[in-house]
Amino acid sequence: MYAIVEINGQQFKAEAGKKLFVQHIQNAEAGQTVEFEKVLLVDNDGAVKVGTPAVEGAKVVCDVVSPLVKGDKVLVFHKKRRKGYRKLNGHRQQFTEITVKEVIA
Repeated sequence: MYAIVEINGQQFKAEAGKKLFVQHIQNAEAGQTVEFEKVLLVDNDGAVKVGTPAVEGAKVVCDVVSPLVKGDKVLVFHKKRRKGYRKLNGHRQQFTEITVKEVIA
């Protein structure tokens, strides 16, 4: 059984026991249980339920493993040729690591 769930504006495939890195969740603490109710699709061994826009009564229960995980550094380099203009900027995205406990549908 799996579900497609929307978490902080992004869609994820959630199965029991799966580890997900989602956009940083404010006020999340390690060991806390979080529920997501915007389930877009549920597949229960071939029986597919598609929501319009969400499936009624379905939710995904997750545990927060780590409230703040930093992603890989991305370097952004701007240059204008023959003008002597160069600018280097770095960015590390912040994620929250969660594990899916169960999918309720």
